[in-house]
Amino acid sequence: MLKLVNNNQTEKLMVDAKTLLVRALRWLVFPLAALVLLVVGALVYLGIPRNAAGMAAKGICSAAWVGGRPTAQLMAEEVLPASPVLKAISVTIDEAQHTVTARFAGMVSRRAVLVRDRGCVLDVEPDPQAQPYKPQADRATPWPQGELALSPDQWGAGVDAQKLSRVADEVFVGAGDPTAANARGFAVVHRGRLLLVRDAPGFVAGTALHGWSMTKTITGMLTHKLSAEAGLPMDASVVNAFPAGREPAWVAAWRKDARKDIKVSDLIYMRDGLQSTEDYEPWGSVPQMLWGASDAAAWAAAHPVEAPAGKRWRYLSATANLLAAVDRGRFASDAEYWAYPAKALFEPIGARSATMETDAHGNWVGSSYLWASVADWARLGELVLRDGKWGDVQVLPPGWLKRASTPSISEGPGLGYGAQSWLYGNRVAGDCKAYPGVPEDTVAMGGHWGQMVAVVPSHDAVVVRMGWIHGPYDECKLLSDVVSTLSK
Repeated sequence: MLKLVNNNQTEKLMVDAKTLLVRALRWLVFPLAALVLLVVGALVYLGIPRNAAGMAAKGICSAAWVGGRPTAQLMAEEVLPASPVLKAISVTIDEAQHTVTARFAGMVSRRAVLVRDRGCVLDVEPDPQAQPYKPQADRATPWPQGELALSPDQWGAGVDAQKLSRVADEVFVGAGDPTAANARGFAVVHRGRLLLVRDAPGFVAGTALHGWSMTKTITGMLTHKLSAEAGLPMDASVVNAFPAGREPAWVAAWRKDARKDIKVSDLIYMRDGLQSTEDYEPWGSVPQMLWGASDAAAWAAAHPVEAPAGKRWRYLSATANLLAAVDRGRFASDAEYWAYPAKALFEPIGARSATMETDAHGNWVGSSYLWASVADWARLGELVLRDGKWGDVQVLPPGWLKRASTPSISEGPGLGYGAQSWLYGNRVAGDCKAYPGVPEDTVAMGGHWGQMVAVVPSHDAVVVRMGWIHGPYDECKLLSDVVSTLSK
């Protein structure tokens, strides 16, 4: 016999089903919510949202108004290829105010602003006096006054014109593709003559390009000049290197422990012994310093001693930023400090596109943030090659080439590094030691993602390669290939 269920029983069954469903959802939702909170908390704890938003805001701001590029594609070209994490960022660009605001998943917002004499700076107020850079290149006037390169038929017997032209063509294979070599510029100077200068498709001649860690060499050059001309004591301890009233707050802590023994020369040769690392992961030390800290030098200075000063070499962007803070102490005002790179170095050699950027606290970001055109990077390399002389003017005091070429330490990996400069050709520890075609006397500026200014005294040559890679690229092979086309 069929048993019928009345309305009251039906309603009770429905209520019981709803109760079970709610309980099941609670069991499902609460753990998921807890997991989401845990992930968000971990991201915030590691500083990833703040650092990532800072990287995006500054990268786009600088590329637009320090580099002189249109803004439309900068998120895709400058930011997204670096990490999947950056897909969580949205960007607002204010062309009138010269500001870029980046938001990470709606959690954290950072703003970068163009500031006069300081490039783009995070977390400061807009500067109505700041003027964006507009690319300019005089390709009608011969080098070095302009940027007119010689035609291959003028290169002469000292250059294998056919081979060098082929190498130059190969440099730009994959240009525009960040997963490939993605070159953005290339130049070769030989015997003081500009053989060629080329820009990647989509880049206007004279566009200023980010040098990343090539900035370290420029910081070293400025320190060398201040040592000779402004009384900066290279062999004095850092804590005693500041004039009265110009030392940063972190110096007081250094006086109380072994950091008091670190010399200015230890900074320029990266042998300070501090307990720091060179880590580029989204939560790593370099993103924390560059985009998480308002004062990069104070962030670096907070690390304790791990090894005796002068006894261990370790490549650290933090060290270059400490050096930039030491340089700041030589100036009576910050305005003089901010204007100094252009006045002392860039303007005398005609490097009109060059800009040294600062952090929010006002220190040069001496590790990472110099922008200059391909030709102006070549000018800076030529200045190194001529030991600071430009024409008849001694722009840098003599001795920089020797200082840059002297290994940081007498054994180990420090043999491949000089004063804020790479010794690519060192046969024991040089980055290009496995390439016989890279001369032993090569001194190089080397930068993240494929930047190189190689100075080769034995061949009287400078080789510049600018890029933005996240794929395969071999700077040693390129340098070897170029040098093989040039006679001594």
